[in-house]
Amino acid sequence: MATQPETGTPEAEDVTRFEIYRGKDAENFDELDCMEMTGLTEIIQDGIVRAGEAGAGEGQLVKMLFSIPGMSLTYAWFKSGFPLPLHSHNADCLYYIVSGTLRLGTEDLGAGDGFFVGADVPYSYTPGPEGVEVLEFRTANKFDIRFLGKTRKFWDKTVASVERRRADWAKETSPPARISS
Repeated sequence: MATQPETGTPEAEDVTRFEIYRGKDAENFDELDCMEMTGLTEIIQDGIVRAGEAGAGEGQLVKMLFSIPGMSLTYAWFKSGFPLPLHSHNADCLYYIVSGTLRLGTEDLGAGDGFFVGADVPYSYTPGPEGVEVLEFRTANKFDIRFLGKTRKFWDKTVASVERRRADWAKETSPPARISS
């Protein structure tokens, strides 16, 4: 924390010293302006729209738990097999798996595991059969998302996956005693 040399008191821009947040008060990510989509092409925009129309929103729940300048904590629940597109962010992110499983490359990770993704490093993962709940600790409260699937074929595959999984997602309920939708 930056302090004023003479007084030892916090500088005006560094006023958050202690704060409680409650999961029940968390806002849906899509209602916030914390994540800007960058690098959009017509193909990517069309793919995002088509995935949304196919029901991608039904396969995920993402909420901002806490946010101050230079730091944020996000809760995400991705239902089984959710096709998280290859993407990157312009901020470092540390992931902690609360429950469920995911596949990251050739690694299977479960509750208590996690991974770090540096700024601008492309990544994707696939939730396991029971889905996955993750906490995302970021070094920023405002950041971007850059989708890296640049072909129509990539987005056709994503949309097809959403269409295949949608009926199963309707039967999946949120993990108990955590963030509700």
